[in-house]
Amino acid sequence: MSADIQFNKNEDQNMLMWDTVKARLNKIAEGGGAKPAAKQKEKGKMLCRERVDYLRDKNSPWIEIGAFAGYEMYAEQGGCPAGGVVTGIGYVSGKQCVIVANDATVKAGAWFPISGKKNLRAQEIAMENRLPIIYLVDSAGVYLPMQDEIFPDKEHFGRIFRNNAVMSSMGIPQIAAVMGSCVAGGAYLPIMSDEALIVEGTGSIFLAGSYLVKAAIGEDVDNETLGGATTQSEISGVIDDKFPDDKSCLNRIRYIMDKLGKYEEAGFDRKKPLAPAKPEKEIMGIMPAERTKPYKTLEIIERLVDKSEFEQYKEGYGKSIICGYARIDGWAVGIVANNREMVKGKKPGGSSEMQFGGVIYSDSADKAARFIMNCNQKKIPLVFLQDVTGFMVGSRSEQGGIIKDGAKMVNAMSNSTVPKFTIIIGNSYGAGNYAMCGKAYDPRLIVAWPSAKIAVMGGEQAAKVLLQIEEMSLKAKGETITPEAEKALLDKITQRYESQTTPYYAAARLWVDAIIHPLETRQWISMGIEAANHAPVAKYNVGVIQT
Repeated sequence: MSADIQFNKNEDQNMLMWDTVKARLNKIAEGGGAKPAAKQKEKGKMLCRERVDYLRDKNSPWIEIGAFAGYEMYAEQGGCPAGGVVTGIGYVSGKQCVIVANDATVKAGAWFPISGKKNLRAQEIAMENRLPIIYLVDSAGVYLPMQDEIFPDKEHFGRIFRNNAVMSSMGIPQIAAVMGSCVAGGAYLPIMSDEALIVEGTGSIFLAGSYLVKAAIGEDVDNETLGGATTQSEISGVIDDKFPDDKSCLNRIRYIMDKLGKYEEAGFDRKKPLAPAKPEKEIMGIMPAERTKPYKTLEIIERLVDKSEFEQYKEGYGKSIICGYARIDGWAVGIVANNREMVKGKKPGGSSEMQFGGVIYSDSADKAARFIMNCNQKKIPLVFLQDVTGFMVGSRSEQGGIIKDGAKMVNAMSNSTVPKFTIIIGNSYGAGNYAMCGKAYDPRLIVAWPSAKIAVMGGEQAAKVLLQIEEMSLKAKGETITPEAEKALLDKITQRYESQTTPYYAAARLWVDAIIHPLETRQWISMGIEAANHAPVAKYNVGVIQT
C-alpha cells in the first residue's frame, strides 16, 4: 500500500471516529430531551446551555469539561446526560473563569454520583488555577435512590461545601445564581459563595421544602413563602439580590465579573502565537487507523507547535521517548511524547538494538526524568503526549534497572510544580499511563483523542490472560473446554474488555476531561496554561531518587 493511500485511509478512519464523537455530543447537548425542555420554557426559564451561552462573552473560546460524564451509565434510572450539569472554562467580561450550570431537564437537575464527581472536578480546576467560579444553580438535590453513593464519603456531595469554604479562604471569587430549585444541603453552595443572587418566580432556596416541613413539624406553608426570592432577599437576608428573569440575573454576574481585580501571575513565557508551518489537518492522515501500527510521533508534534519548531532534548539518547522545547499558541512548553517509531537504542554495553515504538525503556525513562526536572527549574509548563504500551519487560530490562529508572521518571513527574497537561492520542496502558502523567498524577487538564485506548494492558494480551484464568478455574472443577468453547469464551472476554478501553468509557467516568478533535489540542493547551498562569508556582522538590 502506497504512503498516499495509507494516509487517506487513516484520514477517513479518524474523521469517521470524530463524526461519531460529534454525533454523540450533539445528543448529549439535548439534555433530558424535548419534553422536559418545554416545561422549563413554560416557566419562563432559559435552558441550561442557553444560560451558559448568554453569560459567556460572545465569540469567545470555551472548553467544556466532562460532556461525556455519565455516558451509557445509569440505564435503569433513564440515563444522566452530561451528569446533569454543564461545566467548562470560558470568559465572562474578559475574565477567564470556571462555569458550573445544573441542567434541570435531567431529573430536575438531581445529583447522581457522577454529578458530584463532575462538580468536584470543576472546583478542583478553579482551586488549582485560582480561577473565579460561577454556579448557575437549578437542582432538586441528591438523587435519593442512589443517596448512598453520593452522600457520606470524602469525595461525595459534602466535599463541595468544604471546597466553597477553602476557595473563599484562598481568595478565589465565587458567584452563585439561584435560577431554579436549590434545596437541602445544596442550599449551602450559593450561601457559601461571595455573591448569591436569585430569580423571582422560579428561584427558591431552603433546607426543607413544603412537603418535608409538613411531615416534620406539621406546618402548612408553600415553597415561595418558605424560600422564594422575596423571602430570602428581603426577610431572611440569605440572598444578596433578586432579579425578574434569567437574563437580568446573568447580566448582574457579568457586571460583577467586570469589576474583579488583577491577580498575581505565575509568569509563564508567552510570545505572539503563530500557526504550525506544517498543516495541522495532516494529523488525521498521519495517525494510524490501527493502534498497533507505528508512525513518526515527531510529525504529530510538528503539526501542533508554533512554526513547527521543536528543539529536541538528548535527541540521540533514550529514543523511545521524545522530549523537547516548543511553543503552543505562543506559550513556551516542554513536551514529553512517546515515540511510536521502531528505533535503534543503545544497550548498556554500547551495541545497538531495535526498540519497540510506544514502549518505555530505561534510557528513555532516565532522559524524561531529567527533562521534567529541567522544565521545573526553568518554569516551563509540561505537555505529555501519550501513546504508550508500558515499560519494557524481560530479564535484560530488569537487570538493567527498569524499575529504578521508571520510578525516577514517576518521581520527577509526580512532584512537578509547573502545570502538566496530558493528551492521550493513542494507547495509554498500564504503568505507562502513570509515568506519562495519567489522571492520578494531577494534570491540570487531561483529554483524549478519539483514537485513544486506556487500560491496564492491550485488549489481546488481557483477553488471553483472562482466558487462562477462566480455563484454570474450570480445570479445578474437573471440567474441560473444547476449542470451540475456548474461542467463544475468548471472543466474549475480548469484546467486554475492549468496550472498557474506549475513550467514551473513560470520559463517562471522568478519567479524562473530554474527547477532543486533534485540531482542538492547541486551544485546550493554550487555555489551560492561561488558567494555570493565575496561580504562582510552588518550589520544586523532587525528593529521594534511586540512582
